[in-house]
Amino acid sequence: MALADHLPVSRVARARRLHVWLVLAVILVGLLSLTVGATDVRLGPALWKVATGQSLTRMEAIVLWDIRAPRLVLGLMVGAALAVGGAVMQGLFRNPLADPGLVGVSAGAGLGAIVAIVLAGLAPAWLAASAGDQLVPLSAFLGGWASTLVLYRVSTRRGRTSVGTMLLAGIALGALAGALSGILVYVANDRQLRDLTFWGLGSLGGASWLKVLTAGPIIVASLVGAATIGRGLNGLALGEATAAHIGLNVQRVKNTAILTVAAATGAAVAVSGTIGFVGIVVPHLLRLGTGPDHRPLLVNAALLGALLLVLADMIARVIIAPAELPIGIVTAVLGAPVFLWILLRQRGMVDL
Repeated sequence: MALADHLPVSRVARARRLHVWLVLAVILVGLLSLTVGATDVRLGPALWKVATGQSLTRMEAIVLWDIRAPRLVLGLMVGAALAVGGAVMQGLFRNPLADPGLVGVSAGAGLGAIVAIVLAGLAPAWLAASAGDQLVPLSAFLGGWASTLVLYRVSTRRGRTSVGTMLLAGIALGALAGALSGILVYVANDRQLRDLTFWGLGSLGGASWLKVLTAGPIIVASLVGAATIGRGLNGLALGEATAAHIGLNVQRVKNTAILTVAAATGAAVAVSGTIGFVGIVVPHLLRLGTGPDHRPLLVNAALLGALLLVLADMIARVIIAPAELPIGIVTAVLGAPVFLWILLRQRGMVDL
């Protein structure tokens, strides 16, 4: 009994220590990312000027505050959103291979972006003028939310949502969105195809304070909402019937999980394009180190997801400088081997 009581305490202690280390790592890597890039401006001395209250040159101020800083903030938010979305989906479906794409958000957002890129010329003049450069992110976000609402309507009956139906409906909606996207890609011209390719590979290159202010409140609210259902996800791991018997409002947990993942992932995909493996790999790595308790897992997932995406963005900026590699390629190259290692390590434990 003493050992059984000691193990959870040990896991909680490890989770708290990891939390502290991740916070320190995020701060360190965030400061480092402000100094990395193809420009000749030395931002190390510029950061020292900021810390000591000295005035920056015009070029230093532009690079630091208008280019690097919004890119850093956007990378932190997108990484946190994707990782927490993956952790919530894995808890909801009770499957370690689940990710935010299962609810159709990524496919719907991709279709929305493709519609905006290919059919932008057909949009009303007032809409094109008012939306400007935000037309593609706005369309992607609306596409992600539309697919989520359809999925929720299909999988909910008499106030109860079926996780199994949601999984199958998500696959069907993803296939439909892929088919419609294929039709639009087929009729796109060369310039549009290039835009579609780069958007589909993911990038933080277009980061701006406007995008941060647009997606930030949605992502932050979603992360806060996800943090409130950690105990509920722990209960769902016992099965829905058992969770209901111990007093858990199962349907409320499902609704919160679906809405938070849809909002966080939709906003992230809208401003950064499609970035893979973060939502699958990050929760896996954390469970290996600190156990399956979702209460510390969700917090640490946000920190580790933010850390990994900022690191990937730094690599994308410098590996072929002065050009920039799409960040989705970097996360795939880094994430796929890690995911395969996890599967090989746990293949006797994962029931597919």
